[in-house]
Amino acid sequence: MTPKNAALQKDFHAEASNATEHDPRWERILRRDRTADGLFWYSVITTGIYCRPSCPSRRPHAENACLHATLEEARATGARPCQRCDPDGAHAEASHNGLVARACRSIEASETCPTLEVLAKEAQLSPTYFQRVFKRIVGLSPRQYGEACRAGRVRATLRSSATVTEAIYAAGYASSSRFYEQAESLLGMKPRALHRGAPAERLRFAVGECSLGMILVASSARGVVAILMGDDADALARDLQDRFPNAELVGADPDYAEHVAQVVALVETPALGLELPLDIRGTAFQQRVWNALRAVPVGQRVTYTDIAKAIGHPESVRAVANACGANALAVAIPCHRVVRRDGALSGYRWGVERKTALLEREKGS
Repeated sequence: MTPKNAALQKDFHAEASNATEHDPRWERILRRDRTADGLFWYSVITTGIYCRPSCPSRRPHAENACLHATLEEARATGARPCQRCDPDGAHAEASHNGLVARACRSIEASETCPTLEVLAKEAQLSPTYFQRVFKRIVGLSPRQYGEACRAGRVRATLRSSATVTEAIYAAGYASSSRFYEQAESLLGMKPRALHRGAPAERLRFAVGECSLGMILVASSARGVVAILMGDDADALARDLQDRFPNAELVGADPDYAEHVAQVVALVETPALGLELPLDIRGTAFQQRVWNALRAVPVGQRVTYTDIAKAIGHPESVRAVANACGANALAVAIPCHRVVRRDGALSGYRWGVERKTALLEREKGS
């Protein structure tokens, strides 16, 4: 630590270190309490480092330590991050990914979503911190993720259950009314349309060509449900079938060619816009991301961080990127307008070359 930083840290500690020993958080440091990680940090004047509460290093004397409510406050002392506990989070992030993955498996395997307290206890984190970590990585709260899993179970059991109500309760819903409030947005159709004996969903589709290769457009009764780009028509058709395994795909419809023509026109001349109705399907979080993308003007570029802030979750940058990758409506939901913070054009499911071409065309729009 430089003399300047040492002086800065000494001044910083002078005001706060006397109260450290009597602060209830100090006891959590002495216990190396993992559930306190992320709730506060501490710095040590004698070593010039700052740590997380669970740090395995030798505990400092209380008079040499200062507690900090935020990571920024710890950094402001001029101290450097501890290499053992990695308070800035690189190692913690990898650990958190594993904890959240296990929590997701636990939620998926349970008929009734485990409570936040139960999940946090299994992860050995505090409920507040676990909720924050889970939402940053997944993009949904544990409760929202549990609801999405239950909706998936309803979809899987609707065709074989004696009644729709039976399928709803079998999936873990406490009441049918709560499910029906969000049924169509979760299933993409009315629950009875998936029930045994009901006809499968019918999707009309066609494949055309544009200057960027092959393009497949598919529609349900409510609107365009998929716009896929690629180099092989058969591969695009297989992709569509994989996305909608229970649907009846109807191709070779001359009347549907107009839909493809309108999408091709959007690709070639972005400023024209698209007048076709869309049938947008996804989780609540995904739909918020996609709605924010649709609000980005033609010719403008944004970052994943911009979108995360726009939907009110500035900490969910990775989840925003995942939602962009799950977008099935190329061009209509313009995820190609999202670039990395340094301006790099990476991370486009239909190829960086197509992303570059689309952005170049929008420059002159």
